[in-house]
Amino acid sequence: MGMTMSQKILAAHAGLDEVKAGQLIEAKLDLVLGNDITTPVAINVFEENGATSVFDNTKIALIMDHFTPNRDIKAATQVKQTREFADKYDIKNYRDVGQMGIEHALLPEMGLVGPGCLCIGADSHTCTYGALGAFSTGIGSTDMCAGMMSGKAWFKVPAAIKFNLVGKPQGYVSGKDVILHIIGKIGVDGALYKSMEFVGEGVKYLNIDDRLCIANMAIEAGAKNGIFPVDDITREYCDGRYQGTPVEYTADEDAVYDEEYTIDLSELRPTVAFPHLPENTRTVDEIGDTEVKIDQVVIGSCTNGRISDLRAAADVLKGKTVARGVRCIIIPGTQKIWQQAMHEGLFDIFIDAGAVVSTPTCGPCLGGHMGILAAGERAISTTNRNFVGRMGHVDSEVYLSSPAVAAASAVTGYITNPEKI
Repeated sequence: MGMTMSQKILAAHAGLDEVKAGQLIEAKLDLVLGNDITTPVAINVFEENGATSVFDNTKIALIMDHFTPNRDIKAATQVKQTREFADKYDIKNYRDVGQMGIEHALLPEMGLVGPGCLCIGADSHTCTYGALGAFSTGIGSTDMCAGMMSGKAWFKVPAAIKFNLVGKPQGYVSGKDVILHIIGKIGVDGALYKSMEFVGEGVKYLNIDDRLCIANMAIEAGAKNGIFPVDDITREYCDGRYQGTPVEYTADEDAVYDEEYTIDLSELRPTVAFPHLPENTRTVDEIGDTEVKIDQVVIGSCTNGRISDLRAAADVLKGKTVARGVRCIIIPGTQKIWQQAMHEGLFDIFIDAGAVVSTPTCGPCLGGHMGILAAGERAISTTNRNFVGRMGHVDSEVYLSSPAVAAASAVTGYITNPEKI
């Protein structure tokens, strides 16, 4: 019986010739990730267990991004605890204000993840790195602690779903629209504890930013991970960047999949997820011009805070003005993206339009800071979740979209098709 891409990576790191869905294995880790919310919990467990060393100070990444720059005393205390731990054990990849970024935008940029690596992170969107042909998945803080101590983790090998992507996206359709369409099709538990494997000739029309966005939201379908095959686009991105040794895995012809779907990218339309689940999707053609009035627009996050996302937003906003009564917040994913956007003149476009540009941070995505919603307010956001109270008050609403749709909505004050701007 053949193996999927994910199963091959897990087998290699477990030192096994093959693995099967449902099998329990112990595998060696290439990277352990934590942030300013999850790392303090892991540190507490680390100390309670009497640990005195980490397995490899170059293979742990501690990224301060959720409430950073610190929003309050509690956030500052958590970062202080993490900073002291990083200093004590000489953690090489500790990143704080001035060097930080949103973790899932920063790690690929730094070259800490790449083809064939196995990464766990105490953050559910760690599945992002599957865009580079890696097996990466979110875990809890206790597992993070075990990973820091031993360099190993237990896994139940996931079954898989194959998504055969064909055709070429048209117009304003981006990776965000692809994954929202898929989640709308299979539901938020449609890939529960499974690997979402994206293959097919349509993959070549998705740039790295599109793929990172799609893999990032695999967890929103309940998946253990999302993964793309390594191709020339991946190699170009990782060449001279990835600090490890790239290993390319392809699924066997006789690999077993629980389900298979064919997605024609040429037929997709810009898509919006209505409250309060990512599966509650509608295309822009199904939304009336003045149906959904919005108070806030957020363009950024680990899903859509990359340079192509900011360019897409700027393309729509150029020469236009944010609607009266609408707050438009732009959050570049990393310092390098921030700087690149500035040098390209994107900041001039945003500021001239009446938007504000933030330092890199998770910010309002999880109701952190830099844009919390009051009762009754609505936001359209390029983030990944729109659960009840996700961005603030439980009586607020979050609509998920691509940067182009979000920018168009900022101009009109209503959820809007960017083709009409």
